[in-house]
Amino acid sequence: MKFFWIIPFLLLQDTEAFLMKNARAKLCLQASPMDGNLLLENCNPDSDFQDWSWQGHSLMNRGTRSCLSVAGDDTVQTGLCGSTSWDCSDLLLSPLGSSQGYLVASRKGVTLSNTRALEAKWQDVRDRSVCEEKTERDLYVLAALTSTQVSEHAAGNTTLELGVSQEELEQLLWFFRREDPLTWNYSILVLSFVALSLGLLLLAMNIARNRKRKIHVYQEAARREQQGEQEAKQGLMPVQREYSPAELGKQDPQDQKAGEVVVQWKDGTVTSLYTDRPEDSM
Repeated sequence: MKFFWIIPFLLLQDTEAFLMKNARAKLCLQASPMDGNLLLENCNPDSDFQDWSWQGHSLMNRGTRSCLSVAGDDTVQTGLCGSTSWDCSDLLLSPLGSSQGYLVASRKGVTLSNTRALEAKWQDVRDRSVCEEKTERDLYVLAALTSTQVSEHAAGNTTLELGVSQEELEQLLWFFRREDPLTWNYSILVLSFVALSLGLLLLAMNIARNRKRKIHVYQEAARREQQGEQEAKQGLMPVQREYSPAELGKQDPQDQKAGEVVVQWKDGTVTSLYTDRPEDSM
């Protein structure tokens, strides 16, 4: 099991390579396979001589398998890995343990200078800082260490590669391992149940409100329909009526004629429904 941690490092040797593009010149740093000099050429992702990767604090070229090194006061070329360590911050590359300045792209090629202008800033093809590539690689290394059981000898070699002490590495490992995901999982589960309950409550309230609204609309329509029917019946109700035999018996026989229909109107007047026509008109 202790050899499984080697797999991520083998993968990082090839997958974490990146181009180093100068922010001012817009050209990429390329290692010469002949004499170890450094060139500035058009960026070509397919060229192994433009692929660089972080190996601890060293920058190794994939094509030459050599690292970026300081050869003189301000001369930079490729050489043996481990001879020069580089500090990377805010797009700037500077040799560790010296005050020689920063890696700069100039007309002479690649040199060291104290300027912090654009010619001293290095990016990848995605315009990200080359320092971010180093940070991501260190995180991958820590993830590999936390996911497997590493022997003390392997952990010691890893600390040398990362440039951190054994105590700092153990503290980082403790920080990544101490996190318990159960609290977060239970919190998400509780929040899910709360959201589900709230959704069901809102759904039930909406259904009840719609049902009440429909009942109210139906009752209102029924009331209006009933009121309309009553008004229609009142409009069709006759205003005349025939007298009953008892009422006819109370009337004066002299005033009532045979076959005469008497109608009493709403104002109290009593008239004959059919008026007699004069016999002369016959």
